[in-house]
Amino acid sequence: MNILSVDSSTSVATVALLNENGVLGEYNLNYQKQHSVLLLPMIETLLKNNNLKIKDIDGFVISEGPGSFTGLRIGLATIKGMSLGINKPFVSISNLDGLAYNVFNFNGIICPVMDALRGNVYTALYKNIDGKLTKLSDYLIISLQELSEILNEYNEQVLFIGDGTIKYKVELKDLKTEAVFPPLHLNYTRASSLGELGLARLLNGEKDDINNSIPLYLRKSQAEREYERKLGLE
Repeated sequence: MNILSVDSSTSVATVALLNENGVLGEYNLNYQKQHSVLLLPMIETLLKNNNLKIKDIDGFVISEGPGSFTGLRIGLATIKGMSLGINKPFVSISNLDGLAYNVFNFNGIICPVMDALRGNVYTALYKNIDGKLTKLSDYLIISLQELSEILNEYNEQVLFIGDGTIKYKVELKDLKTEAVFPPLHLNYTRASSLGELGLARLLNGEKDDINNSIPLYLRKSQAEREYERKLGLE
C-alpha cells in the first residue's frame, strides 16, 4: 500500500512516501513557510524519483494540526483534492502524535511542545505502554505554568520534544528537574512519522470524511481575536 504523507502546519514543509515495508523517500524543507509554493513541487519530485504517479498512491495522510492556520488549510486542501481526484482515502493525524512517535521508545513521559505564541504552547502527554504509543491527555493549548502543574502529577522523567523546546528550553528545564531533550533534528514533525501512524489506520480500514474533516486549531484565528477585542469580548 503506497502512502503519501504531508505536513505543512509549521515552518517545515515535509512530504514522505512509504508502504508496509518502510519509507521510500522523504523531503523536509524549513524555509519561510512558503508552503503554497513549495508543497506541490516537493510531492511531484518525490513521486518522480520513485517512478510513481499520483494514480499509484493508495492512501493519504495529512497533519490535522495544531499549527499555522494557513499552513493547515493548504495541506488539507491539497490532500483532499488528491484524494477526491483519484478516489483514494485519507486520514488526519495530529502533529503532536507525530512528534511523540519520533521518540516513542522513551521510557517515561513524552511531552511534545509546540510554540503557540503569546506565551502559550500546544502540547499533549504520551507514554510507551507495552510497545504502543499511548496518549495520556487531551490536545491542549496552555501556558508553561499550567503545563508545570500537569507534569507535577507524574513522578517520572519527561522528554520534551518540538520547536517549543528550542524557544523555551530554559523554562522547561525549570519545570522538571529530570527533563530530557532529543537531538535537534527530532524536534520537527516528520511526514514519515505521521505516515506510519496513518498507514496503520488506513490498513485497518479507517478513513476521514472529506466533507467533515477540518484542522485541529485549538485556538481562535487572529482575525477572530481581533474582532472580539473590538467588541470588548476578550
